[in-house]
This record gives sequence, structure tokens and C-alpha cells, in this order.
Amino acid sequence: MLNAVGDEGVPVREIAEAIGRQLNVPARSLPAAEYEGMLVHLLGTDMPASSTITQELLGWKPTHAGLIEDIEQGHYFM
Repeated sequence: MLNAVGDEGVPVREIAEAIGRQLNVPARSLPAAEYEGMLVHLLGTDMPASSTITQELLGWKPTHAGLIEDIEQGHYFM
């Protein structure tokens, strides 16, 4: 499987905090017991993605902003 990710190991909390800054809403932890469904399992699972094999196999190098920097640019929140 090939992954085309520029960042590796970005914690969900950092993603939530970046989105919260754009929306002027503080990010905070919530107990999983208050929620049901796939989202709890998805966000509570460590699923690191790496593009090392993709880069080596295809000679590709990420050139765009990383995930947090991309969120911070604000174009998702217009």
C-alpha cells in the first residue's frame, strides 16, 4: 500500500486544536463513554501513516504545507 502523506504522526489533539483556533472554539478532551459509533473507535485508534515507501519507490517528495499548517491557512473555513 502506498501513502502520499507529507506529515507523519500528527496527533488528533493537534488537529482538533488547529481546527478550534480557526473556529474560535477551544479544543478539549471528552470521555469516549459519552459518544457512540465509529468516530470514537476511529479517533481512539493509533493509525500512523508513512510515505517512506512511496517516496523511495516513486522518487516523490512532499512539497506542500503539512496538515497543521494547511489547516492554519484557513481556506477550509471561509
